[in-house]
Amino acid sequence: MKIVLPEKVKFIIETLETHGYEAYAVGGCVRDTMLHRTPGDWDITTQAKPEQVKEIFAEKNIHTIDTGIQHGTVTVMVEHEGFEVTTYRIDGEYEDARHPKNVQFTASLLEDLKRRDFTINAMAYNDKNGLIDAFDGVGDLERGVIRCVGCAMERFSEDALRMLRAVRFAAQLGFDIEAETKEAMVKLAPDIAKISAERIQVELTKLLVSPHPDTLREAYDMGVTKVILPEFDAMMETPQNNPHHKYNVGIHTIEAMKQIEAEHIYRWTMLLHDVGKPTARVEGPDKDHFKMHPVIGEEMARKILRRLKFDNQTIKQVTTLVRWHDRRFASIEEVNKKTVRRWVSQLTPELFTRLMEVQKADISAQSDYQRDKKEQVLQETKKLFEEIIEEKNCLSIKELKINGKDLMDMGVPQGKEIGQILSWLLDQVLEDPQLNECETLTRMAEEKRDAK
Repeated sequence: MKIVLPEKVKFIIETLETHGYEAYAVGGCVRDTMLHRTPGDWDITTQAKPEQVKEIFAEKNIHTIDTGIQHGTVTVMVEHEGFEVTTYRIDGEYEDARHPKNVQFTASLLEDLKRRDFTINAMAYNDKNGLIDAFDGVGDLERGVIRCVGCAMERFSEDALRMLRAVRFAAQLGFDIEAETKEAMVKLAPDIAKISAERIQVELTKLLVSPHPDTLREAYDMGVTKVILPEFDAMMETPQNNPHHKYNVGIHTIEAMKQIEAEHIYRWTMLLHDVGKPTARVEGPDKDHFKMHPVIGEEMARKILRRLKFDNQTIKQVTTLVRWHDRRFASIEEVNKKTVRRWVSQLTPELFTRLMEVQKADISAQSDYQRDKKEQVLQETKKLFEEIIEEKNCLSIKELKINGKDLMDMGVPQGKEIGQILSWLLDQVLEDPQLNECETLTRMAEEKRDAK
């Protein structure tokens, strides 16, 4: 089997071979190339020890970086592009279900491949020897299977993160998790609690933005979400006896994620948009009610995202969209430009654009009950929003044709009164955009002060 290696990768491998050492492209780059996917990066494994790698490329005036030299990894910089070169190694005993106590370098490629997580990630290639596939990674690629190298219980006991990686790869590739591998995950899922919040965040986000976010259902079935996102388990166990819905909260959530762009703000918003429903649910004689679930959900979403160490910008956007996701006009007759302007002013045009997509996905994952009406309302709201943007309506204080300096020139003392007047002026302009003229706003500000 022939794999076309990038020229820089060939150069590194051939340089090491010229000095008497084996070297191969290894892992995900080989897997992705065989799947006709573009690798995110190219990793190289070699017999040469880190010091030898550094010496070899120093002779060619090529810079190297000690990326993880204690574990055998040196980054070789070729024309400002970095490639990780790692020495064949055997991992020592794992002490925390995550990290080996020590590593031992080896001259055997096979021993190095044995320590890897899944068969599809345990293949190596160079032009001299072709594909090295000791664990039938090719067969598993053809079958569409995620399978551990060797004993699944051992692989997951060594590193609990591998369980999240299994689910993530299944989602990204559309593969099934092999039976023995899945059985081991069910037994060892509690060990995932030992993984850092940051790593959970990364793996979960990769799953959510994958082509198959519905793999989250499988993670639930195996007990994985019980550890990393117990709030989702509550959603999976909360029915929605309501004509607007045909799924329980969890399945509705999964279906909603599938209906929106594969981008992290969108997917996290859809994952959490109904997270407040299990808490808010009230059983009625004929249907369930979920009053205040967006408000409850906003706070729950904030706690979840903070727990997973998300950045403040992501937290702000997602929680705002969760709070607003159910904010819509009750009927097509009620849709009006004044209200839309006020909503856009509160959210910003960028976030309102996102809200429209969130609501569209939410509706698409509901029952057919009143769907046409909901979609008409959404379409009309979107139409008015586009008109507002096209007309360049004033939507924020900074867009007013008067500012704080103008007010001070009028005699308004520096302080909170300036902010109060500007906020009041914006409120008037949101009601009637034509008022946004310097002379008109100056007169209104003066009248406002005189009326005090």
